Amino acid sequence: MSDLTAAPAGRHAITTPSLTPGTRAATALAVLVAQVGLAIPAVLNGLFQQDLHTTSAQLTWISDAFLVPVTLLELSFGALGDLFGRKRLLIGGSLLMAVGELISVLTPSAGTSNTAAIATLWTGQALTGIGAAVLFPTSLAMVAAGTHTAKDRARGIAVWSAALSSGGFVSPLLGGLVTKISWGDDPTATWRWAFVAVFLLALVSAAVAVTARNSSAPEGRSLDWPGQITVAVSLFALLFAVIQGATSGWSSPWVIGGFVVAVVFFAAFIAAERRSPAPLLRLSLFGNRAFAVSSLVTVLGMFAFLGTAYSTSIRLAAIQEFSPLETAIAFVLLQGFALVLMPVTAKTIHSYNPRWALGAGFLLIAAGDFWIATQSATDRSLWPIVAPLVLVGVGFAFALSGVTAVAVNTVPNHLAGMASGTTSQLRDFGFTLGPAVIGAIALSAAASEIQHKLHDSSALQAAMEKFSAGAPPEAVGAVNSGPLGANAVPGNPIQNIAFHALDHAYAIGYVVCGVSALVAAVLAAVGMLGGAARRPLVTEESLND
Repeated sequence: MSDLTAAPAGRHAITTPSLTPGTRAATALAVLVAQVGLAIPAVLNGLFQQDLHTTSAQLTWISDAFLVPVTLLELSFGALGDLFGRKRLLIGGSLLMAVGELISVLTPSAGTSNTAAIATLWTGQALTGIGAAVLFPTSLAMVAAGTHTAKDRARGIAVWSAALSSGGFVSPLLGGLVTKISWGDDPTATWRWAFVAVFLLALVSAAVAVTARNSSAPEGRSLDWPGQITVAVSLFALLFAVIQGATSGWSSPWVIGGFVVAVVFFAAFIAAERRSPAPLLRLSLFGNRAFAVSSLVTVLGMFAFLGTAYSTSIRLAAIQEFSPLETAIAFVLLQGFALVLMPVTAKTIHSYNPRWALGAGFLLIAAGDFWIATQSATDRSLWPIVAPLVLVGVGFAFALSGVTAVAVNTVPNHLAGMASGTTSQLRDFGFTLGPAVIGAIALSAAASEIQHKLHDSSALQAAMEKFSAGAPPEAVGAVNSGPLGANAVPGNPIQNIAFHALDHAYAIGYVVCGVSALVAAVLAAVGMLGGAARRPLVTEESLND
């Protein structure tokens, strides 16, 4: 069957026009810019560390300052687009991203106050993240609402997925190129020009969005304030606890309290959605096995992928001290294949059950992660990890298209905004957990290894005390006390220990990502048996069965 489900008639008109060329261009550019904003900090980690003298926790929060609001607000903006029109949100989200990037550009030097500099950068990235939280679900909902045949839907999803993935490799190339050129006396400060580039791209996205055709689906939708507040508090508390666990300790009252608050408010969210006449998220969606399994697979798989990308950025930029342009090569391999393989992924999700794309994609990601984990950072070359990065990149191309296809195709067309908001929120929740969890695991492992080696060798302690004039830094602080790679301070024993500890710690991170991807592959293969995930036609009646 080629026609997709039309929305039931109601008191509100539901606008679901076909995609025009302007709409296609606007949605593709919007998601590309949003993903550029998400990925750009990863390639700049080394420069942030050198210029702003960040601690490991501050470095993690630079990325998460963007990712947390994205994760919290996507479901809400999916509802707002349905109610008030998606074109307005596409323009507004792009402009908000531009404002956030401009604030990031204005981050002051850390020479006078590291705290002020970090706070400014966090504020800019948080505003940019809110803008991206608008663009991710809104652009996907416009694609879903404007495609009325299975073939068009598959092609639209493949283009959208390719644009999202392209943003992931455009950002490091952009960051690498602009930071390669030195303006002024401080070459480390050139990372600000990368944010200037994203600022300009966001303005272009807003201009192109003006040419898009509007769509909306207000029937059965509302702002649902109890749902929005409870889910936002729950997710923020969970992410805060996970991110802070590595710094404050997992037994910290703040961390334990965060987990408790997350559970309590999630229960409140479920209760609110059950009572709401027009819920933010219809819990009956999870009665569809394909949608429910896909939701879990999305979180696990996207956690694995961005955890891999984060580990790679730390390995290349902070440990091996590759330049941003050299680091960009890895991200081209990780995310460039979605664009190259777009015709193949479109045909695959149209002709076959998407569980095959999901299962095979995540299996390739797992294989690449396990392979990278065996390659030591002491080899100062990118070549040992090129092949495994290719495996991860090809796997991500298929997995992303498969995840998006299952989520959009298993709901009625008039619920496209809800489905796109849910899918985007789950995907970016997994993305946010990636750096947070892998960073927590790696830093804890590195600190433990450093402390063990320091206390295990009296000769090493004596050498370290001589080097540091009797004031040895704390184990984790030593990670940030100076260069770790080729430019390490000669004779500093703590630097050598930190280098090898981080190398081993992030190898563990790759293994964790590989296990998560493997679990996602198995769930996709065995949890989506049957044709439910393949059918691009779901009726309101079948959803309520």
